[in-house]
Amino acid sequence: MADDTSSPGSYVDSGKEFKRDTTYITDRITADGRDGWPVEAGRYRLIAARACPWANRAIIVRRLLGLEDAISMGICGPTHDQRSWTFDLDPGGVDPVLGYERLQQAFFARDPEYPRGITVPAVVDVPTKAVVTNDFAQMTLDFSTEWTAFHRDGAPELYPQPLRDEIDTVARRIYTEVNNGVYRCGFAGSQEAYDAAYDRLFTALDWLEERLTGQRYLVGDTITEADVRLFTTLVRFDPVYHGHFKCNRQKLIEFPALWAYARDLFQTPGFGDTVEFDHIKAHYYVVHADINPTGIIPKGPDLMGWLSPHHREQLGGRPFGDGTAPGPVRAGEEVPVLQSAP
Repeated sequence: MADDTSSPGSYVDSGKEFKRDTTYITDRITADGRDGWPVEAGRYRLIAARACPWANRAIIVRRLLGLEDAISMGICGPTHDQRSWTFDLDPGGVDPVLGYERLQQAFFARDPEYPRGITVPAVVDVPTKAVVTNDFAQMTLDFSTEWTAFHRDGAPELYPQPLRDEIDTVARRIYTEVNNGVYRCGFAGSQEAYDAAYDRLFTALDWLEERLTGQRYLVGDTITEADVRLFTTLVRFDPVYHGHFKCNRQKLIEFPALWAYARDLFQTPGFGDTVEFDHIKAHYYVVHADINPTGIIPKGPDLMGWLSPHHREQLGGRPFGDGTAPGPVRAGEEVPVLQSAP
């Protein structure tokens, strides 16, 4: 399969627990070019989809750090077939920089017999039109640590050296129990696998609720990589994961601290202005045909609560530390303004 669950064919393996394919192209783009891919403004293109939580991370970090001039971005449409994400949002259904109709073409330019899922986010080398990496976890860390020469003035430190061990520890638990936990629920192939996944997910959400009751951000007093990684799951929770993936012990809006925390981030420049709820809902409810065979996309929930006051500033903290908020969204990269459900 072409999205973040990674392999073609059915998503649900009957009788089994969901296992994510975590084999990615792990080349890195670094300041010293040690993998053969040196940091170079204008050379690389980030291919993302606003529907995908893993790609949403890369979009957020690119914007927070001000890398728009250094790394161009192509956006795939929210739905796809088993072959690949497609550039159906672009005129003629072709990415204007790469000239491709499908992201699959960039993977095949790297390896004509590429055997794995065609995933976003992916960074493509524009001169060769071949994928450099689709290692989503390392990608955003490298944006923070290897691309510093092209960060905007006032860019925040999302991966500060003194906090890296704690960020890594927190992010690891978020990944295994929450980011991937919702998928273990949604794609469970048996009642036993689902029940175990459900319990693990909500145990972790309870831990996060307690942690965030007394502090504004996950690690330290500023936004870090850990917050980016949690946010992209939380923003999809009520529109998709609660119903579609059967993560229904309670909604996000029923967690006082987590809901306020998520709204705080959503209202911070660089977060909510990268989120397109229509893409999110269309992707999950249309592409996951074995979970939702009718392809019907729910109208709800009403999303205007995301704009309500969160009062998290009372906990202190400085969103961007010694830095500043990013400026307006780049022309052509805007997302629709929230409107109430009809």
